[in-house]
Amino acid sequence: MKALVYHGPGQKAWEDVPDPVLKDPTDAIVKMETTTICGTDLHILKGDVPAVTDGRILGHEGVGVVTEAGPGCTRVKVGDRVIISCISKCMECDFCTAGLTSHCRTLGGIGWIFGHLIDGTQAEYVRVPFADNGLIPLPEGVTAEQGAMLSDILPTGYEIGVLYGKVGPGDEVAVVGSGPVGLAAIMTAGPAGASKVIAVDGNEYRLEQARNFGATDTLRVGEGVDVAAEIKRLSRDGLGVDVAIEAVGLPATFTTCLDAIRPGGRVANVGVHGKPAEFPLDRDWINNITVTTGLVNATTAPDLLAKIRAGEIDPAKFVTHRFAFGQILDAYDTFANAASQRALKVVITATE
Repeated sequence: MKALVYHGPGQKAWEDVPDPVLKDPTDAIVKMETTTICGTDLHILKGDVPAVTDGRILGHEGVGVVTEAGPGCTRVKVGDRVIISCISKCMECDFCTAGLTSHCRTLGGIGWIFGHLIDGTQAEYVRVPFADNGLIPLPEGVTAEQGAMLSDILPTGYEIGVLYGKVGPGDEVAVVGSGPVGLAAIMTAGPAGASKVIAVDGNEYRLEQARNFGATDTLRVGEGVDVAAEIKRLSRDGLGVDVAIEAVGLPATFTTCLDAIRPGGRVANVGVHGKPAEFPLDRDWINNITVTTGLVNATTAPDLLAKIRAGEIDPAKFVTHRFAFGQILDAYDTFANAASQRALKVVITATE
């Protein structure tokens, strides 16, 4: 089969590799129909994730059809059309049973293994461990493109942003960073009850998209703009928002979120941080605030699928560019230059 293979920092190739085979009774093989590229894949290509070694097939998202199911599979069967969860899970260890599947102990304490510790989904076929738990049936009326967004991007913004931030009825929310993860938080904050959703970014196109995703207000970052002060100005009484969702991963944006919340407010950090960020405990110990962090557990697919079918959200809005599998290198070029290409999510589809 063909697959997108990592060969060290800055090196990747669409090349012939052996077809995957069942290794454990609970495995399944899925023929990929649709996949996509995540910002994490770009981090891997920069050499930021040393656990990814030469020869690894990248990717952890997508939709496909089950072509083989091991004898230990009780729910998954050949012919099922499925969403592949970015998080693999045994559902038997203490972390899994507590809902913290991203730290599955059976898998060594990390549920993100596709395109990381085992071969991933940017391929014609993929082996799925614990398939009964990691494959989500794609319902009638939900498209493959919508389903692919439920592998990772939408659950990440929803779980780690909206749910960890405890967004509820009447809350005012600032989402700092309007890339795909931020947009996922924006899309799901309204249905969770937010009365105001302020999208913050330095890119005008992303702010335009933020309104399309449900933002009630937008704030353009620029030279001389005190972002936290402007967020407070937009809040109901000038004291700050109830929830600030950090969706960039920079020390400055984390600080902005801390500075923009009211007493008793919450900061939900979704961004991937590569450098230390300061937490002014000497100032904020008295403010009754909550700061949360997290890696997506990808357990909210049923809830999100229900919202899609009810017309409350439409994750197809993420898709701005479409490619065939044979054009995957072009897809990477587009996604790596997302700002100039006006790209949110690129979709790569198999062709017969």
